[in-house]
Amino acid sequence: MIDLTGRTALITGANGILGRAVATKAQALGASLLLADRGFGPDVATLHPGARLLELDLTDPVALTAGLADVGRIDMLFNIAGGFAMGESSFDPKSADWQAMFRINVDTLRHCLQAVVPRMIGQGRGAVVNVGALGALKGQAAMSAYIASKSVVLRLTESLSAEVRDHGINVNAVLPSIIDTPSNRTAMPDADPAKWVAPQDLASVICFLGSDAARAIHGALLPVAGRSG
Repeated sequence: MIDLTGRTALITGANGILGRAVATKAQALGASLLLADRGFGPDVATLHPGARLLELDLTDPVALTAGLADVGRIDMLFNIAGGFAMGESSFDPKSADWQAMFRINVDTLRHCLQAVVPRMIGQGRGAVVNVGALGALKGQAAMSAYIASKSVVLRLTESLSAEVRDHGINVNAVLPSIIDTPSNRTAMPDADPAKWVAPQDLASVICFLGSDAARAIHGALLPVAGRSG
């Protein structure tokens, strides 16, 4: 059984569907929570008693560092924050997707790593779990900005793992296919969401990779496709 008792998890994008599922699962497994997002719904504090809510703009490294200055030990970093866009061609000169996708999927991740990994090295132990995308394993039409940004997440996961595994830090990524969210159901009304990945199931995989049960796993890019892969 996975046990996160006595460990503190920093979860970014904690107000989103997946972020909330990861927070619920991690807390149920005994973890203390640091929840980071631009803002939070009024129910978050009730859902996660004892959690510390950090209203942060992850695209601002100075604000992120300041917000984490007094939080103490961070044992697990779950990088859930990110975004998705599709529809524009890779050669569209008017496209704003490129900068937007790299800012929300790559810059926010790098800022969190810069703020947290050095303290994990000082602790001599830690776990980082990033959220990539199964679709980022190859290019796809009308999704170039998103696919490219998530491809960076995959290579960054592998590179960071090679850099810090000898410091007792596990770095891995999950590669979900389609996550069962209200927005995806609205966007694909004719699809069968039973084949998609439930946020709770993806949260279980993320928490496993953050636990000592996964301490032998380094640099893995783990597909989590439900029955849609």
